[in-house]
Amino acid sequence: MTGFKSDFMRIVHERGMVHQCSDTARLDELLASGIRTAYIGFDCTADSLHVGHLLQIMLLRWWQKCGHKPIALMGGGTTKVGDPSGRDETRQLLTVEQINANMASIKRSFSNYLVFGNGPTDAVMANNADWLDTLLYIPLLRDVGRHFSVNRMLTMDSVRLRLERDQPLSFLEFNYMILQSYDFVELYKRHNCIVQMGGSDQWGNIIMGADLGRRMANAELFALTSPLLATASGAKMGKTAAGAVWLSPDRLSPYDFWQYWRNTEDADVGRFLRLFTDLPLDEIARLEGLQGQEINDAKKVLATEVTRLAHGDQAAEQAAETARRTFEEGGRADTLPTLDLSRARLATGIPAFDLFHEAGLAASRNEARKLIKGGGGRLNDMPIASDTVVISDSDLDASGTLKLSAGRKRHVLVRAV
Repeated sequence: MTGFKSDFMRIVHERGMVHQCSDTARLDELLASGIRTAYIGFDCTADSLHVGHLLQIMLLRWWQKCGHKPIALMGGGTTKVGDPSGRDETRQLLTVEQINANMASIKRSFSNYLVFGNGPTDAVMANNADWLDTLLYIPLLRDVGRHFSVNRMLTMDSVRLRLERDQPLSFLEFNYMILQSYDFVELYKRHNCIVQMGGSDQWGNIIMGADLGRRMANAELFALTSPLLATASGAKMGKTAAGAVWLSPDRLSPYDFWQYWRNTEDADVGRFLRLFTDLPLDEIARLEGLQGQEINDAKKVLATEVTRLAHGDQAAEQAAETARRTFEEGGRADTLPTLDLSRARLATGIPAFDLFHEAGLAASRNEARKLIKGGGGRLNDMPIASDTVVISDSDLDASGTLKLSAGRKRHVLVRAV
């Protein structure tokens, strides 16, 4: 569909952010005629969101930038059940204390993307525990459960794929889509929310919620999903050898976050600029058209702009400057990620593979061994001969630091304290 009436539908389609929409023409009409409210849910299974969540956050950002009201729904209630989508095993159940701590940490990730407040288009942070925790089982079965067909639930990807792989699905998890659907009804009642957005793997659950709203509240509700992303080479977005690419600076430094985007494959630069930055499309087209070594300039712009949104202007500019000094001037920038170790521990010596793992340059000790054996591990810019080489205080420079490198672009300073 082309010729959109609303800014939101035009922008997200131009940028390739839409995979499915339940009624594109009708939603476009409503968005062009007034302020509307949409939500995306985020379960609290960890203390940070990661790059895999970033496209959803950008959808909420564009929703607000186009004059509408976004809701970031924290899954304080649904996290107690666990989303079975895309998994072969039941998620580890977290305590209420763990969920609340994760939620408090996750909330900080939204501060640079959305404007919160009490205005008509200001973002709202909601928590589905506010209504799910008070539900009574028999009333839930009678008032909500009667609208669900088990036959239809079994066809949903979150259930069907688990069963097709002959993996167990607990009764607890089977209830997840009912609770997620009920969230949509509650948000419609509380905030007149008419749209739920999410990844394409959530399409079935979102449609069930829209249908439940029609049955329980005679509401006209809409589903809109974004594509599930992979890199041009087929790798899953947001994964590296050292683990997930977290949005929280407590989990991943802004410098390492910047480096992740700087290492984008050439074929992905334009697409990622459209999905993960606010840059105008004509500027993106110019950057995407750069050839040869100049494409690296586009990657630096991508890295800086994405880091700017996630961590703020100062962190983004500092990360870019650190990279420039480290790679273009060959210097040892003092803003590189730093690991503090006691001088006494360094005096006894630490095997290289142990230290690379501890510094976050490898996801495991085994990965660290492979990195060093493959020639990718360096100490003070010199290749490490063996993974069992012992690194000690004799490797410290005059300032009491040493530099570990994984390949050419990932570095950590180890400082004796």
